[in-house]
Amino acid sequence: MRNDRKTSTLRRVRRVSYLLDNAIPIPGTGYRIGLDPIIGLLPGGGDVLGTIISSYIVVEAARLGVSRSTLVEMVLNILLETVSGSIPVLGDLVDAAWKANVKNVELLEKELNVSSSPQKSDWLFLILLLGGLAVVLIVAVGISLAIAAWVIMTITS
Repeated sequence: MRNDRKTSTLRRVRRVSYLLDNAIPIPGTGYRIGLDPIIGLLPGGGDVLGTIISSYIVVEAARLGVSRSTLVEMVLNILLETVSGSIPVLGDLVDAAWKANVKNVELLEKELNVSSSPQKSDWLFLILLLGGLAVVLIVAVGISLAIAAWVIMTITS
């Protein structure tokens, strides 16, 4: 793989990670949050959108030839945010603190610095991995919607 392509890809995934996890400083603190926990406030759809955008980093990592174990670890980082995101308010706090995208870019950079020659991308494995992520996302959204429906029914009855 050409070095300029790798550099360009790394620049893009770093930018996405920054926007999702660190773009917004919290005044009076040294802490930053990104758009991901804010997007996650939208019931159901916010977690879906955040997961889809976070998956972009995993796809790019696969294109750069990172190992299966790194891809699995990256998807597990996203899964933690996705599943916790189904819990109202608490999930958004976990999302703001966990910063799966930052962790995933760090994993990508670590492997690219260690590995002298990238592996061939295993697209079937990536599709299965992201398919599993999609199934968990659908379940998490279903749980969110069920909780919301229960709250509304409890309030209105």
